Amino acid sequence: MWLGIFGIVALICAVSWQVFGRYVLNSTPTWAESLALLLVLYVTMLGTAVGVRDAGHIGLESFLVLAPEGVRLKMEYLIHALVLAFGAAMAWNCVYLAQSVWSYRLPTLWISEGWKYVPAAVSGVLIVLFSIEHLVALARGTEVEPSWS
Repeated sequence: MWLGIFGIVALICAVSWQVFGRYVLNSTPTWAESLALLLVLYVTMLGTAVGVRDAGHIGLESFLVLAPEGVRLKMEYLIHALVLAFGAAMAWNCVYLAQSVWSYRLPTLWISEGWKYVPAAVSGVLIVLFSIEHLVALARGTEVEPSWS
């Protein structure tokens, strides 16, 4: 949670500095927009993983409510397995993308272009881990109701 709060505060500071530079100093800082875009990636990707942890993703809720108990349990297994597969694919492909552009530099920040793909790769790994956690909880019968129920 604190990492997300820090990311949003840093994002607000970067955008505020960009607006201040553009309208008050009449000299737009070139790095502020690139930093803001990078911070948006980090905040949203980590927020996505947290949404999976809290079962806050859209999980075909209308079908689950109408389904009989036995079918509902199988559908929940399927949903978590599909989310796990998506997270694994996202992590794998984003690691590949990060490696393929690691030698390139973002001209305004002087850091590797690969840092744009790191948050999605980390988020993918977290999604896999949280999906495994949900699958284990379902198997044990200790799955907690989603926060959106």
